[in-house]
Amino acid sequence: MNLQFILGNFALILFVAMVLTGIIWCLDVFWFARQRRASADAALAAFDARNAKLTAEGIKVDNTSRQSIEAAILRQPTWIEYSGSFFPVIALVFILRSFLYEPFKIPSGSMVPTLMIGDLILVNKFTYGIRLPVLNQKVIDVNDPQRGDVMVFKYPEDMTQDYIKRVVGVPGDKITYANKRLTVNGKELAYAPLDDYLDDEKLVYHKQFTENLSEPPHRILNEPSKLTYNPEQVKNFPQHEACTYSAEQFTCVVPAGNYFMMGDNRDNSADSRYWGFVPNKNIVGKAFFVWMNFSSLKRIGSIH
Repeated sequence: MNLQFILGNFALILFVAMVLTGIIWCLDVFWFARQRRASADAALAAFDARNAKLTAEGIKVDNTSRQSIEAAILRQPTWIEYSGSFFPVIALVFILRSFLYEPFKIPSGSMVPTLMIGDLILVNKFTYGIRLPVLNQKVIDVNDPQRGDVMVFKYPEDMTQDYIKRVVGVPGDKITYANKRLTVNGKELAYAPLDDYLDDEKLVYHKQFTENLSEPPHRILNEPSKLTYNPEQVKNFPQHEACTYSAEQFTCVVPAGNYFMMGDNRDNSADSRYWGFVPNKNIVGKAFFVWMNFSSLKRIGSIH
């Protein structure tokens, strides 16, 4: 069992742990504790009867051991004690991360400059609806993802991996990406140049722009030396027929119940250009806050 498997199935592991510790806790409350109480009462009754007999015979008795006998019999076995202690904690964590907020760590630079490697973020689990834990089946609709949202989802090719990208296209949208510019439903987005962005790791500069996909506009990066997309990396993904590719551009019509995702670091992101659309069932939640980056405390704040 490797780390990727544990992280990818953490909700399931947490659920199993909650169920097991909960069963043990319930058995103790409704069965084992009563059995210990009955055993203690029987032992104390025998102890009292013995002392009464000795007293009647004029023998002085010591009653101080009565409490220690009772405590020893009522003491929980170690495995029950630990299970009972862990159960409420595990249950609370499971409920919080399943229905409210879940923490994630950014592992790659595909969302630079919006999100940096090492950012610890919070994801809102109820913005896009209430889903059953583990099954990830939506049971209550709340909101649908909107263009410009930064969204965490299960990678379509490996459901144990969580990906984070920006929503570029919603169901029914016609997305065209040409000359590193997006056109949505026939309307080309506006781009404003910013100062070049310095990549601290590679010590190279990238072209930086604002993109008005939504309000407020967000920043993106481009590398002029790279192609708009790499045709060799395009896979034969589900509903591939919804996209048309040429040497310099591609166009996709987003199918119903799916979303088109792209990283803000456009030329260094494996996204919907290559592996296709994200089904609604894969949605995890909306990223909204960076709560820590141990390399730079200035990173703490809202995500746009």
